[in-house]
Amino acid sequence: MNQQELVERITSQVLARMKSSSALSPAGGAWQQTPPADGAGSPKAVAATPGPSGSAPVAAKPGRPHAELARYIDHTLLKPDATREQFDKLCAEAVEYGFFSVCVNASWTAYCARKLRGTPVKVCTVVGFPLGAMDSRSKSFETRGAVENGAAEIDMVINVGALKSGDLKTVEEDIRWVLRACRSTTVLKVIIETALLTDEEKVLACQIAKRVGAHFVKTSTGFASAGATAADVALMRRTVGLDLGVKAAGGVRSTEDAATMIQAGASRLGTSSGVAIVTGAASPSKY
Repeated sequence: MNQQELVERITSQVLARMKSSSALSPAGGAWQQTPPADGAGSPKAVAATPGPSGSAPVAAKPGRPHAELARYIDHTLLKPDATREQFDKLCAEAVEYGFFSVCVNASWTAYCARKLRGTPVKVCTVVGFPLGAMDSRSKSFETRGAVENGAAEIDMVINVGALKSGDLKTVEEDIRWVLRACRSTTVLKVIIETALLTDEEKVLACQIAKRVGAHFVKTSTGFASAGATAADVALMRRTVGLDLGVKAAGGVRSTEDAATMIQAGASRLGTSSGVAIVTGAASPSKY
């Protein structure tokens, strides 16, 4: 079997799974994209609906043999030296290819929100990025600003050092600070940075995120020693079940990578190689 046949086989399996299972929809786990608030004002789980809210399946077009994968992708640009022209291109590609969101640093949230107004593409903002070592109140403040500026989703980095020190209370409170700063319609993804953790620590981090009420767990920032692996995605999916989404990020650069992560249990993909993934082209990106 040559490479093209392998890609086609994997993609067909992914698409069949997409059609038969709403539990692994790009919107996350077994909950809608804009969950209602509970008594405390934080999002809570509700029954799943097929496909992501506010985003229709992408029709395959010439030159885009894997266009269906677009609805899984957070089109990502987190380089510190990224320019306005690059963000213009990021937003234009997100609309053209039908990506779920653009994922950016906080200072670009308002700009991207204005560029994407009137489109189904959402804005995802990273918080406490990339180390996760900032004060919880600072993460909360950053979250409030991002949401006010148009972020529909927040990807926060946990306090990795606290987790590795066994200080689970601090890890939990850190996530709570950010969740309280989110609106009832804001999706919270918790980056656990798998490359720095043991399997036991990965499980603990996922359990804490689920207990607090986050909506996703996410593998990586893309700035550590390694990114997502199928084994980590599968472990995270087993830990959180179908109640939460699992986002694979870091090193997802090709159609094969995307298909492998979805088969392992990912319901969202963080990548700067989205165009390459949906077109089957080679990606120059390292994220």
